[in-house]
Amino acid sequence: MAHIHIVVGSTLGAAEYVAEHIADQLTAAGHTHQLHNRATLHELSLTAHDVLLVVTSTHGAGDIPDNLKPFAEALATQHPDFSEVYFSVVALGDSNYDTFCEGGKYIQRLLEQCHAKQLADRFDIDVTSHDLPEDAADIWLRNWIPLLAP
Repeated sequence: MAHIHIVVGSTLGAAEYVAEHIADQLTAAGHTHQLHNRATLHELSLTAHDVLLVVTSTHGAGDIPDNLKPFAEALATQHPDFSEVYFSVVALGDSNYDTFCEGGKYIQRLLEQCHAKQLADRFDIDVTSHDLPEDAADIWLRNWIPLLAP
């Protein structure tokens, strides 16, 4: 079974709720995980074949949440070699804005620049279309969890 590092970027709590829900579903599927609400590269200490799942909202003019900025800045300035790391991004946003899910798109670009391997396409959750964003995550998880098999 896989060990997943779940990095959370949340301003108002929705992304944090989605990340916690995903963590519960991963546990139920037999995977281990670690939630990181203020991730640092040093704290993650990713190794070959680790899975990194970033769950982030977007706020302001397409910005990432403050608690995710140190992680993003380290990716942008240190360019760690993640060529043996797998990643996925779950992005939350409001489709009424032209910066819809821009925070998740930004994190995806940073991880690609660090040569991380994308495990699945970015999953964008429109918070205006779901009473609970966790319900949208469940649909995505049905297809994502089987990708974690060795």
